[in-house]
Amino acid sequence: MSKWFEWRIDFEGQKRCEIISQVAIILFAVIGFAYGFLNQDLLATMKIYFGGIIFTSILTLPPWPYYNKHPVQWLPEISDKESEDPKKM
Repeated sequence: MSKWFEWRIDFEGQKRCEIISQVAIILFAVIGFAYGFLNQDLLATMKIYFGGIIFTSILTLPPWPYYNKHPVQWLPEISDKESEDPKKM
């Protein structure tokens, strides 16, 4: 695969991304609703909300480096000789 499709995000980064997306979308929804309600403007409400979705997507969809601060350390690969039946040893 090419480097463009390597999405390296660790588990802590996934958690951080989930929290950021939930908080940001709810925040923009509340701000948009309040602004639209006070000004009686449904179009402004939708613009603020959808602008927030686009902003949140820019924050959360790309694999930014701060989503991979705790990379997973996988176990080393077992060779074929080590994976043979243990009863034979």
